[in-house]
Amino acid sequence: MAKFLSKANDFFNSCESGRSEEAQKHIAEGALFECDALPTIATVKDYTEWMKGIGCVVLAPSRYELHSVTSNENTVIFYATFYGTHNGEGGPVPPTGKSVVTAYVYVLTFDDSGNISKMVKVWNVGDAFKQLGWA
Repeated sequence: MAKFLSKANDFFNSCESGRSEEAQKHIAEGALFECDALPTIATVKDYTEWMKGIGCVVLAPSRYELHSVTSNENTVIFYATFYGTHNGEGGPVPPTGKSVVTAYVYVLTFDDSGNISKMVKVWNVGDAFKQLGWA
């Protein structure tokens, strides 16, 4: 298992629970974020703030179910499902009251100091937006 598994778990749980400040304790300065579904978000820090807004406001109440975790020396991969309902303001349309169940993957890469230096998210945004009535 990765030597950074505990930190990765702390980051994942904090990020997915909308606790961006806690999640940010585990990221390197300027850590890069990649996700085809979220092209305007360039850093992991910005992604944690986006998740706070999505999970705690726009799609609140939200939750996640973690299915598996795998790792090697400096990389930890999470596979999970996100659940939320569009009850709050801030989406691309007024609240629809529709729910989403969407699977996703996080790939976290750690630097030698034990901080996340890069995050890749794989997510089918088209299906998620369709479920929410956003597309």
